Amino acid sequence: MSGRDPLRSPRRFGRGAALTLVFAGVLVAGAATGSLPGDGGRAAADGARPAGPAGPVSPPEAVTRAAEEAMADGKSPLEAAERAVSRSGDRWAAVYSEKEYEEFAESLEGQYTGVGLEARRERDGRIEVTKVQAGSPAAAAGIRAGDRLRAVDGRAVDGRPVTEVVSLLRGDATDAPAGTTVRLGLERGARVWTQTLRRARLSTDSVTVRTLPGGVTVIRVTAFTKGSGDAVRTAVDATPAGTGIVLDLRGNSGGLVTEAVSTASAFLDGGLVATYDVDGEQRALHADSGGDTTRPLVTLVDGGTMSAAELLTGALRDRGRAVVVGSRTFGKGSVQMPSRLPDGSVAELTVGHYRTPSGRTVDGTGVTPDLDAGDGALERAETVLSGLGDAS
Repeated sequence: MSGRDPLRSPRRFGRGAALTLVFAGVLVAGAATGSLPGDGGRAAADGARPAGPAGPVSPPEAVTRAAEEAMADGKSPLEAAERAVSRSGDRWAAVYSEKEYEEFAESLEGQYTGVGLEARRERDGRIEVTKVQAGSPAAAAGIRAGDRLRAVDGRAVDGRPVTEVVSLLRGDATDAPAGTTVRLGLERGARVWTQTLRRARLSTDSVTVRTLPGGVTVIRVTAFTKGSGDAVRTAVDATPAGTGIVLDLRGNSGGLVTEAVSTASAFLDGGLVATYDVDGEQRALHADSGGDTTRPLVTLVDGGTMSAAELLTGALRDRGRAVVVGSRTFGKGSVQMPSRLPDGSVAELTVGHYRTPSGRTVDGTGVTPDLDAGDGALERAETVLSGLGDAS
């Protein structure tokens, strides 16, 4: 498992629920909220693989009424909403405190409060740093990938879930803002030391671009935060003519649906991206015109590809624009919208489902790739691109 510290997840049916992540290179568990055009709402994705299609739609009125009655009785509206959501059977619903929801929205703007570490738990339970964000407090302190994280504020972390370790780094339990300190116990070879860092407001880099030795451009999108679509289009425009592109969506647990549509627009010349329903009313998402429709394209996916990333994958495949390589995607195709509760907290409730241009739903089933590949997926993608050639 691996994780980083940008975002905590919504509460799940109770106050003691563990905090989880979204912007992880390898999906641990996560949530992603995104605006849908014309509905003023948000679409959310939660990182628990469903056994089948999503549960029933939660009536917002019932949840709001439970919260209002709790407030009138001097009880917690948030806890009452959590109980109402739990009774509804809506497996994708979530309840946030007002502060959690604000932080969640800020994270989708591409910002978070933390120290700039990504980490994973090894098979023996040790927590290893896998990446240090440039310009972060961790980078300034000289922490580097491969270091072992032994403790956070005096609490040993060996054997703990990565999500819990990240929560300690962020100071979630104390709502620690930027500027607060966190003490890390670290190990590198024979060296063992303690380092105190100050948390900072950091920016995520959800789109990265690299060129493989054979000339193929790999555009990796780890989450659809604000500006992701423009970043992908810029990368496509900068790629030499006739060069193949790999759009790597592995581990992408979703994000802003509008950014996923914007990304689709980089490869399509208008047309349908997806349809979805809100309380039975059918709506559609369309790509902008002017995208690159000729360059060879392979989309890489895996079990951590979910929600808005599945929407994008389904659109590119159904429109005949990309060959999909990898393993079956997560299977999260339901739409959530927020309901503001009397105390300012927010309940995200399922209101509908989206479908690919051909009318297929991914909820509970995911997207099955055209070519199955595991560890060698990128190499397989290169092979596929060499056979596609330039369609122009």
